[in-house]
Amino acid sequence: MSSVSQELKDTSVASSKWLDAHYDPVANLYTFSSCIALSDLHGDGENKLVVGDLGTGVCNMKLKVYRGTGLLSESTLLDLPTGLVSFLMDLHEPRTPAIAVASGPFIYVYKNLRPYFKFTLPSLEVNPLEQDVWSQAKEDMIDPVTLKEMLEGLRDKAEIPLSVRSLRFLMLEPQEMENFVLLHKEQPIRRQTVITCIGMLKKNMADEDAVSCLVIGTENGDVYILDPEAFTILYKMSLPSSPTLMDVTGQFDVEFRITVACRNGNIYILRRDSPKPKYCIELSSHPVGLVRMGKNVVVGCTHETLHGYTQKGKKLWTAYLPAPVTTMALMELPTRGFQAVLVGLANCEVHMYRDKNLISTIKTPDVVTSICFGRYGREDGTLIMTTKGGGLIVKILKRTAVFDDRDSATGPPIAQSIRLNVPKKTKLYVDQTLRERENAVAMHRAFQMDLSRLRLAAARAYVKALESSLTPMSASLTEPLKMNAVVQGLGPSFKLTLNIQNTAACRPVMNLAISFLYDENLYSMRTAFFKIPLLVPGLNYPIDTFVECLSDKGISDIIKVFVLREGKSAPLLTAHINMPVSEGLALN
Repeated sequence: MSSVSQELKDTSVASSKWLDAHYDPVANLYTFSSCIALSDLHGDGENKLVVGDLGTGVCNMKLKVYRGTGLLSESTLLDLPTGLVSFLMDLHEPRTPAIAVASGPFIYVYKNLRPYFKFTLPSLEVNPLEQDVWSQAKEDMIDPVTLKEMLEGLRDKAEIPLSVRSLRFLMLEPQEMENFVLLHKEQPIRRQTVITCIGMLKKNMADEDAVSCLVIGTENGDVYILDPEAFTILYKMSLPSSPTLMDVTGQFDVEFRITVACRNGNIYILRRDSPKPKYCIELSSHPVGLVRMGKNVVVGCTHETLHGYTQKGKKLWTAYLPAPVTTMALMELPTRGFQAVLVGLANCEVHMYRDKNLISTIKTPDVVTSICFGRYGREDGTLIMTTKGGGLIVKILKRTAVFDDRDSATGPPIAQSIRLNVPKKTKLYVDQTLRERENAVAMHRAFQMDLSRLRLAAARAYVKALESSLTPMSASLTEPLKMNAVVQGLGPSFKLTLNIQNTAACRPVMNLAISFLYDENLYSMRTAFFKIPLLVPGLNYPIDTFVECLSDKGISDIIKVFVLREGKSAPLLTAHINMPVSEGLALN
């Protein structure tokens, strides 16, 4: 039995497209795809792995550099990194790239693994009313309690948000306010935003070793393009919401597109000629991954779906996933002209998609939190992944690996999406179109006449149904009800069955009652008023009662049924029941 399992294992390894180069489950790497990059830091043709490690989220945030399977160096970061890119900032020899780490309101630039420059985001406008309130507190004109009341009023009504100092003050307990005011009242008020995402844009050439600009998105919805040498703001654009994911393509001096996924669940596309978004893609759920493939954009959403869009926002396809998306990355092999999207899932799998076709699946020992594909060391096709438990996985694509374009997932074949070869127009079709052009007015009048007759017939049928109360339905949108009645028996005793149904989609109806109105000289009922149980949507509830006919003259009458809500006199539903003529007389 063991030999059979070993043979199956050997066969699966042989048929795999990847070589397992390295796996360290205790590497203590906690990061995301936005904080991982491959870069030739020393210009020796050997790419290193650069990781912005989140640590515990409070401490141990570090910039780590790996060479092969070992840690080459690490530097301490002062705050949580939100993004990391490798870029060339000048034309000086040797051509060694710099590393830009976005952290809080700062960008830390490292060159030769040493701190080189720190860029700070420009301060935001401070509310003048807030400044005036703190000035009064500085001169002891108001006490901390009054200061809190005035700041609360500004927070609710002011167009400019309050500074971090004021927001922290509003969170304090009353006994802590005085010490806070004494500590901060002498300091000037500053309102600072933070960086949420970072990207890289070629300056004037599309070459791989061309000088690149930094593109950053901020919490207040601004996008800045920075000069690679002076680190001044070259261009500023605005978004309706805070950006979370970013993809940049093009050249700054020629033409560029910035695709940004925002916190409001929409994707905006920015272009050089407009400081506002050019196109907007409205998603059904929030995006968690954004990758550009050629001229299309692939978006992973929280509802376990993968969508493809054009760069103008037109939806191309949708793929449904077996688990939530944790991360996404682009897999590109320029030597083979191959592109695919790598999607990390919460079920410990990494799926590879080309358009909407699933072409490969990679099993992982833990949930993948970041993916990076590219040249590592001197190997072009290297896949690097970090896991939720802090592990590091390195796989190398076999040179003999071939990915089929056919979809390995169950579903309709690819041929179903191929456009049909529509035949040319026949003579009959041409004659028919000519006849329609010549007799267009007469055909339109005949159509309008038939449509009017159809509407008249429908209106008459509706009025007849209302007058006879056939299968009455409630007119209330909040309590949609449907009821029909069945009378059984030849007389003088009749069984009256009311079938009540709640036609709402998912909302139950309760606290209802039924009342009967009838001629007491002709009929008597055992129960003329009773409560209705809770009505679950879609189910039919039969309610039975018995009616006795008291007349021997062979006449009948109408019994009215009212469905009411308890405590209200206006009925929700009314029905008229035509009772049959009794064949006998009730015995007293």
